[in-house]
Amino acid sequence: MLTKRTLLALVMSLAAAPAFAQTAASTNPFVKMHTPQGDIVLELYADKAPITVRNFLHYVDTRKLDGATFYRSSTPPGDKTFTYGILQGGAGTDPKKLYPPIAHESTAKTGLSHTDGTISMTRYAPGTATANFSICVGDQTYLDADPKDPKANPGYAAFGRVVEGMEVVKTLLAAPRDPVKGVGVMKGEMLAHPVPILTVRRTTAPAPAAAPAVAPAPAAPAPGAPQ
Repeated sequence: MLTKRTLLALVMSLAAAPAFAQTAASTNPFVKMHTPQGDIVLELYADKAPITVRNFLHYVDTRKLDGATFYRSSTPPGDKTFTYGILQGGAGTDPKKLYPPIAHESTAKTGLSHTDGTISMTRYAPGTATANFSICVGDQTYLDADPKDPKANPGYAAFGRVVEGMEVVKTLLAAPRDPVKGVGVMKGEMLAHPVPILTVRRTTAPAPAAAPAVAPAPAAPAPGAPQ
């Protein structure tokens, strides 16, 4: 039978576990996008999508994304809540701003998924991605590759997630659109005033969230007291 002292030690060790877990530092790179509406901080999964992350950091380090824009907001037809959709941005199609396209890293290979806050490369055919990307608001797992047949449905290349600034992403998703701009499925989804990405720089990992407060444990009984 456990004594109160043994139980106290067990409770204290369990209470400390979440705090310890939150201090574990990620070895993945982080970048900060600075916009007029606020900053968006991303963790890039270099461990899972090395080709895509290397390409993105190449644009970051050579400052090719400075002056890029968020230019497209896609949400379900008639939706006015702006709690679900895709915010698209990047350096556009000017060949002077672009490096050669990269190989496609399928989610079937990386194990990533287009869940809330995921950043992913936009493209035409697989292997054409360059410097344009999208950020998911809400889970968009239909963008994942079909794990049973990734050749038939290669999906898109997820490569990171928003760790700070999702409120900025949602603000931009709700920005006014031009009803006539855009072609095909993108018609009516182009922002009336594209939002500039002023700078994109490497940054440090955000500070871990504070551990939840733990109620003080009762004092240990005095020697000889009933257990």
